[in-house]
Amino acid sequence: MLLRPHCCGIVRSLFNNRNHNKPRKLLWRSVSSAAMRLVQFHRLGDGGGIRVGVEQGEGLGVVDLKAFDPSMPSTMKELLELGDQGLECAERALSSGQFVLERSHIQLLAPVLAPEKVVCVGMNYRDHCLEQNAPIPKEPIIFSKFPSAITGPYDDIILPSESEEEDALSYVAGFTVANDVSARDWQMKRNGKQWLLGKTFDSFCPLGPALVTTDAIKDPHNLALRCLVNGESVQSSNTDQMIFKTEALVSWVSKFVTLTPGDVFLTGTPPGVGVFRKPPVYLKKGDVVECQIEHLGSIINKVV
Repeated sequence: MLLRPHCCGIVRSLFNNRNHNKPRKLLWRSVSSAAMRLVQFHRLGDGGGIRVGVEQGEGLGVVDLKAFDPSMPSTMKELLELGDQGLECAERALSSGQFVLERSHIQLLAPVLAPEKVVCVGMNYRDHCLEQNAPIPKEPIIFSKFPSAITGPYDDIILPSESEEEDALSYVAGFTVANDVSARDWQMKRNGKQWLLGKTFDSFCPLGPALVTTDAIKDPHNLALRCLVNGESVQSSNTDQMIFKTEALVSWVSKFVTLTPGDVFLTGTPPGVGVFRKPPVYLKKGDVVECQIEHLGSIINKVV
C-alpha cells in the first residue's frame, strides 16, 4: 500500500495530551484518478536512471511519463508528492498512447524506493493465528522493516553472508547524544508487548547537538553520561558498561541490512529509568530533560 499525499497527516495530540488510549486523528483527502498501473523502471542501456511510467495493461508496454511531459519527476515518490497534478498527467500520458516502451527494453523496479517507513502488520490473518494456537489480536500488531529490505518485483532474494568486526569501527563517522524517549504503557502492556510503537511517537528521539568525529574521541567506550530531569540527576553511568561495543553492534546489524551514510545507532541506556523506580516516575508536561555525554555535549528538551 502506497500512501498518497495528505491522506494520513497525523495530528500530534496523543503524547501531548498524556492520553495514550485515544487513537490519533487522521486527516483524509479524496484524490480522484482513473484506474492506472504506475511503475518505476530502468531503461536498459541508458545508465540505470530511474523513470516513472504507466502500464498499458498487465504485462504490456509502459508509457514513459517523463518523455510524455519533461516537467514530470523521475521517481514515484516525487510523483505522488504532486498529488492530483501528477496523477492527472499520468492519466493523460496513458490516454495518449505515445512514448510506449516495450517490456523487453526495461527493467521494472520496486514501485517505490527508500520509503521513509515500511510499516508491517503481524498476526493479521485469523487462520494464521489459529495454526499457531495464538490468540486473535484485539488491536493491530505493528512491526517494521528497514527500507533497504525492498527489492524489485523480479530481483533475486539474497542469502545473507557473515560480516566481521575487525574493521567495523572504521565505518563509524562519529558520535552524538540521543534521548530514547519511551511510552512505557505501549512498550510493556500493549501491541503484543513489542517495543516499536512505544519508541517511535513523533518527537521521541532528540538528537545532537553535534556529530563528533571518531578522531576527536580517544575511547568511545569510556565516556561518562548522565540524564537529568528538572536539574536532578536520574541516570549516571559510563559507556564502559555497554555489553556490546560499537564495533560489535555495527557488525551485527550489517549482517541483516545494508548500512548507509547517515544511519544512526542508539546504543543503549544506563540504569535509573523512571519505570523501574519504586514508585515509578514518568515524565509530565513542563518537565525538562537533559542528556549529557562526556566530550559530546548535552541536549535539553522540554515536555509539552
